[in-house]
Amino acid sequence: MNTKVERTLENLIDSFIDRLPSLLLALLTLVVGIWLIKVFVRFLHKRFTNGKIEISLAEFLTSIIRILLYILLFLSVASTLGIQTTSFVTMLGAAGLAVGLALQGSLSNFAGGVLILLFKPFRVGHFISTNNDVSGTVLKIDILYTTLRAGNGTTIYAPNGPLANSVINNTSDNPTRQAEYKISIAYNNNIDTARKVILGVLSQNKSILKNPEPAVLVSSLDGAIVLVIRCWIKNKDFWPVYHDSFQKIKEALENNNISVPNPQKEIYFIPNKEEGKSPS
Repeated sequence: MNTKVERTLENLIDSFIDRLPSLLLALLTLVVGIWLIKVFVRFLHKRFTNGKIEISLAEFLTSIIRILLYILLFLSVASTLGIQTTSFVTMLGAAGLAVGLALQGSLSNFAGGVLILLFKPFRVGHFISTNNDVSGTVLKIDILYTTLRAGNGTTIYAPNGPLANSVINNTSDNPTRQAEYKISIAYNNNIDTARKVILGVLSQNKSILKNPEPAVLVSSLDGAIVLVIRCWIKNKDFWPVYHDSFQKIKEALENNNISVPNPQKEIYFIPNKEEGKSPS
């Protein structure tokens, strides 16, 4: 009995001595690998920050890269110890495929979030609208969803996948914005007089830019003289100036006896020639 125990202990000791170099190499690989991963991830995060990448995207990318590096380090240490890593790679591949199939919508949103954060079609604080009938002020851009504040005060959570694939109208990207009004005047009014009155109103507002100059053009003659008024306003002052100028233009036209006609239609009655005839 003692002989069997001694032989077993000797075999264990011999096996440990034989594996000692690989154990030491694996331990050294693990320690050095962890240190290198920390240094590399810290350097990568600094580069992302200096490259003006959004914080949320930088954090997410560094987390993904850190996880992948640790997986590679684990496989390297296991291979150094003589463990077959083929089964681990197969298992990870199968798990990745299963997760990908289960999270197709989320992966689409993730890809859209990466595109939005990289190419920056809009930023926090911008007012945007899309062809999906989504509009509002951007509050936050996450990796999966973009949070908007609608004009009525409600909060909108827009998935980044459809948002990145839609047509985005960003009204806050430029410092100035063109305002356009359409006003109808009666046929008996003088167009030049109306133009002078309207331009006079616009010239009194300091928030309306002088360059490009405001313009008053005839748009159509459909039942009335339809004037199109275009002027440029600083983006931060747009809506207050827009509504205030619209009101003042109408008041100025009325004060100068330039009438704004009510919508009207002309109806013609054509007498029936057969009326009044007696039946044969």
